[in-house]
Amino acid sequence: VGVTLQDGSEFEGTVVNADFVSDIAVVKIESKIPLPAAKLGMSSKLHPGDFVIALGCPHALKNTITSGIVSCVDRKSSDMGLKGVQREYLQTDCAINKGNSGGPLVNLDGEVVGVNVMKLVPADGLGFAVPVDSVAKIVEQFMKNGKVAQPWIGLKMLDLNELKIAQCKDKDASCPNVMTDIVPVVFKVTPASPADRAGFRPGDIVIQFDGKPVRDIEEIVDTMRDQVGKSLKVLVKRANNKLVTLTVVPEMADMDRCNDA
Repeated sequence: VGVTLQDGSEFEGTVVNADFVSDIAVVKIESKIPLPAAKLGMSSKLHPGDFVIALGCPHALKNTITSGIVSCVDRKSSDMGLKGVQREYLQTDCAINKGNSGGPLVNLDGEVVGVNVMKLVPADGLGFAVPVDSVAKIVEQFMKNGKVAQPWIGLKMLDLNELKIAQCKDKDASCPNVMTDIVPVVFKVTPASPADRAGFRPGDIVIQFDGKPVRDIEEIVDTMRDQVGKSLKVLVKRANNKLVTLTVVPEMADMDRCNDA
């Protein structure tokens, strides 16, 4: 692939690896002189309302920047009707157009906090970026395994907050008690999936995953990385606070069939 830097320098790049689910690739170029590098920030420190800047070449207009704010820090791919493995994106109201994809999203300290990947057509002011924390994990898996593992167990889950838990208990006194402000709860189990074979049920609240306490769905997804084919112990809480330990074995995700964890 051709790589052109801001000063007009052109290089022939080699795609070292690519993850088609997240639309992130690593491209290597050879330079005889040291090249400047952008500093990476932490997308986990972003909050809705934070100011950000998108850089890119929309419609071949080089070195274009647009500004906006972070609209959402954890927009689910399923919220946008995207099929495949569940992903989370940064949502911004920066102007994003064809040619912005692959460009950095930076904070006011000049740190890269995301990689712009798409906009929602035909809506205005709805742009999305892969969080830089996710990019770092993808690159780490490239270096470690040569590819990005996409484990799948066949669960659709929701993160319940304290208010929703209270509403659940008002409707059903047998609703389990929880000790944290947010908990991941199962609302659908895919038939014949690893989760189905393990005995998961709708309404299960996940307390521990692979022996580690979990507070939200993202922690479960992070725990499953590199765990394809391995038996994982999962502690769930059911009606009347019954604790049950299940054993699930993640499989490699089939992009055409799953839109869950």
